[in-house]
Amino acid sequence: MTDKKCICQETQHHFLKRAFDRLKLKGTQRELLLSSFRETRVTVPVTLCHNGENTLHTFQGYRVQHNHARGPFKGGLRFHPDVNMGEIWALAQLMTWKTALVDIPFGGAKGGIAVDPGQLNDTEREELTRRFCQKMAPIIGVHEDIPAPDIGTNPQVMAWMLDEYSKTHGFRTAVVTGKPVELGGCAGRLEATGHGVAHLAHRAATDMALAPGQSRVVIQGFGNVGSHAAIGMADKGYKIIALSDVHGGVFSEKGIDISLALAHVRETGALSGLVDSAPVSNAELLELPCDILIPAALEATITCDNTDAIQAKLVVEAANMPVTHRADDQLQQRGVVIVPDLLANVGGVLASYYEWVQNLQQFPWERELVLSRLEKRLSYTYDTVRDLAQEQQVDMRRAAYELAIRRVERAIRLRGF
Repeated sequence: MTDKKCICQETQHHFLKRAFDRLKLKGTQRELLLSSFRETRVTVPVTLCHNGENTLHTFQGYRVQHNHARGPFKGGLRFHPDVNMGEIWALAQLMTWKTALVDIPFGGAKGGIAVDPGQLNDTEREELTRRFCQKMAPIIGVHEDIPAPDIGTNPQVMAWMLDEYSKTHGFRTAVVTGKPVELGGCAGRLEATGHGVAHLAHRAATDMALAPGQSRVVIQGFGNVGSHAAIGMADKGYKIIALSDVHGGVFSEKGIDISLALAHVRETGALSGLVDSAPVSNAELLELPCDILIPAALEATITCDNTDAIQAKLVVEAANMPVTHRADDQLQQRGVVIVPDLLANVGGVLASYYEWVQNLQQFPWERELVLSRLEKRLSYTYDTVRDLAQEQQVDMRRAAYELAIRRVERAIRLRGF
């Protein structure tokens, strides 16, 4: 396990323990909330072609079903070489709190395969996906556990899973979410997380009297979430002065035209060399003078090492756990407002729920309806968390965790286990 993953698990443990202490939960209550319902590990065999020869390789696959007190397990499936049981367990737990926070009838789960998908061709990725689905078929289902895309996976992977599952269970569109629209996917799902980030950033900025035309925004990460967050912030009138991807960042004091940035990435594969911009590293980008900082890339990018250099007034966590718990304490002490990941990036979870509902009803919604319902639920959740934070005189992260944990704990008690 990498040091960064250790830091993230330590960070999550810190936030949970703090919430448990404030809620005065006893040892058995904490054990029930932290324990997984099921942890599954499988070996997935795949035939790979190297140098014209077919050889059999095996990959380790995981699915952790954390808690289903409030509804079926729900969570993404990631393909990444660093996937391991500890990481999947932590992310499954985080899904439990996210679904509870936005008050949708799901529990939390997460899955993954330790593989570099970039080293596989389409045929090999399909075989890997189908064989993993075969191994997981006994524990997933429309009302049992509903996977979705995550790092290294996409709508095509979900389409393969849907087809493989349907071979033995009949056509079940609701067994996975994040599918292609042609197979029952949700219009607006692709941009839902980034759209939600921009919506909540605007809500928080409004509360802080940060006017769009006078507010400078920095976004670290220009993948699916970061790019759609940038589109949303630009549409609302904010000046985006810096963007970055895995290759580095670009900066322009007068503001970046997001449509030009998107076109440049489509043509070149990277932000580097964007017209009328200067290069900046990912580390330097975080420390730029700005009003709103949106970390939308990797976990643990803001730590004790760079906290003092952060100049933003508002941090909106589009990535999972981009701020370590010690850095979080330091930023809060300085008066920096943080919209936590538990709330900020939950738009994709909501869209997955909407997709599941549409599949069950066999009645698709238009994109505008999906996004309007998304914004309405996010606004309600934001208001609830903000008001609770003010009432309890705590920050929004503490309020969000406590609200989510209280809902899950109450569901456990009501169900009697």
